Amino acid sequence: KLLQRMLFAICLLLIIYCRSKGWQRIHDNKREDYKLKWCETKNRETYYNFKEGEQLLYQIPNNKVLTTKIGLLSNLREYERVMNKISKNLNHKKGFLVYVGWFSHRILKMEDFFPESFRMDIKDEREAFFDLYKDTQIWICKPTCSNQGRGIFLLKNQVGVNSLRAKLQSIEEDPLYKKVPYKAPQARIVQRYIQRPLLLEGKKFDVRSYLLIACTVPYVLFFGHGYVRLTCTHYDATSDDLTAHLTNQYMQKKNPLYSQLKEETVWRMERFNSYINDKFRQAKGLPKDWVFTAFTKRMQQIMMQCFLAVKSKLECKLGYFDLIGCDFLIDEDFKVWLLEMNANPALHTNCAVLQDVIPTVVNETLDLAFEIFNKSVKGQRILPLQTRGHFVLLHNGDASETGLRASKTRTTLSLSRNQRSFTESTSPFTRNQPKVAEKPSKKPSGFGEKTIPPPEMVSQRTVLTMPQVQLTDIHSVSTCHPIKPMVQSGQVSSSCNQYIIRPVIFAEPSSQAKHRTDDGSDKDMLSAILPTATASKEHAYRVWLQKTFRIKSPTTTKDDVALISSQMASLHLQSKVSVGTTSLESQSNPLCQPLTHPTAQETPLTNDSKAGAASQCAELPPDDKKKVSHRGS
Repeated sequence: KLLQRMLFAICLLLIIYCRSKGWQRIHDNKREDYKLKWCETKNRETYYNFKEGEQLLYQIPNNKVLTTKIGLLSNLREYERVMNKISKNLNHKKGFLVYVGWFSHRILKMEDFFPESFRMDIKDEREAFFDLYKDTQIWICKPTCSNQGRGIFLLKNQVGVNSLRAKLQSIEEDPLYKKVPYKAPQARIVQRYIQRPLLLEGKKFDVRSYLLIACTVPYVLFFGHGYVRLTCTHYDATSDDLTAHLTNQYMQKKNPLYSQLKEETVWRMERFNSYINDKFRQAKGLPKDWVFTAFTKRMQQIMMQCFLAVKSKLECKLGYFDLIGCDFLIDEDFKVWLLEMNANPALHTNCAVLQDVIPTVVNETLDLAFEIFNKSVKGQRILPLQTRGHFVLLHNGDASETGLRASKTRTTLSLSRNQRSFTESTSPFTRNQPKVAEKPSKKPSGFGEKTIPPPEMVSQRTVLTMPQVQLTDIHSVSTCHPIKPMVQSGQVSSSCNQYIIRPVIFAEPSSQAKHRTDDGSDKDMLSAILPTATASKEHAYRVWLQKTFRIKSPTTTKDDVALISSQMASLHLQSKVSVGTTSLESQSNPLCQPLTHPTAQETPLTNDSKAGAASQCAELPPDDKKKVSHRGS
């Protein structure tokens, strides 16, 4: 009945909001033509059919990395380990700031805001806790995925610890759970209990605040104040009554005094602030309005650190948004502790305070989600926001990602310029164009400039410029025992096909290319580049060939070197090797193995042989397509 009332209350809030926008509620959950879907229970089909950039969907699908006990604990540990390593490498002894967009966030130590915890599903941690436990301590055991206080109990003595140990051991050794792990009970964590909490009128309390992830592409986060939750009875650390230890409404309704004290179990933040000012400001030396200054800032820092711990793991699609309930506890020393973060927080309105707070939270959540969604779809800037009221902006990913997009654009432009300049420098029609004089690079000036000599024992790599060369399939110049070519676009054959590489110089555009045959005569080839070179070009070609392939340059065309497919792979071919010539624009790494395959003897080409070779190189037979290797792709 309680669950039905809560769902009805949330439904009513959403219906009122949708009617104010002129929308109509859809009762068929299987329909896919919705604009907004408030997903109380996650369904795989819902996320599978979600249309990014067209629909809004409540709850990020894998928010469990943040809203389950084990997920939050594991990710905070991992984040702290990584940041400690970075801090150690940077020699920062007192921590450092992390800049996220326009905001700076100081990294907090986990022990300063999260109670000491152990995972019971990991044997080493479980044994470490059992060895650490003492009779004078109180620990609280929680299931990882439950809410509303279900499955929680306290460990106050050795008898309870031994009972838990035996139960976990039996679950681990049960053959049924080994064969069917999903039927095993929920994993649990054990957390050190805060035995000296701050009390309001002698009652234990915690503070519910909200973390709103209004958008995931880009990330836009907000902090929202909630309310204070109190117990019905006075606090007693030794009490076995869970209603004296757990403050949520689900547990408090089990107390027989709840019907009489219902309105006193929830306080506004303004009342809480006034109480702290009156009772503790002078006694503890707190600043004025400590609740809305120091306490609020601390909650925001903790929320931001939790988000940064899972930022790279959350599933991001334009249209996902989430409202997460964060529970904080304050001890007698006014130290703030994060207890847990809850997905799908309770939004019922069963008392006067909640009737005022919850509708504001829901309406502003939806307003912000819609406004940011529409701006993101149109490519507009997120700020300023017209619908923001009580929520405080924590993180604006649009600022950082705008810079990232700008840097990517600059990088793309620079790459295109470099490619264009490389093409112009290698083009035969632009070689003789005069080069623009480059301006000398400015050296950074500073006080006490020093020149650091390079180390002596450092090996430097000399870049060898590759000359213009002609690459020809051996089947286009040979008619003896033709082999079916095995080369496709972006691939290199494993059947040891051979290719001939020769130096090339470009003739004038008006001149006609000629091909030199064995008898010394010249024949016109309209589709080939003249494979003759001057002395300087021949020298550059010989040096490049010897450095690259560890082979000597041929002295005559009869001694043309045939390269096998594995050597061609070293040249990183990016397109299909076709009949005729191909200009190579990349430099390969030297090959250690010398050429061992003999070359085919050349014979003069005829038009028929050219056409036959071209048809063989154009397509692969169906039977030979399976033989193509993907090594060089």
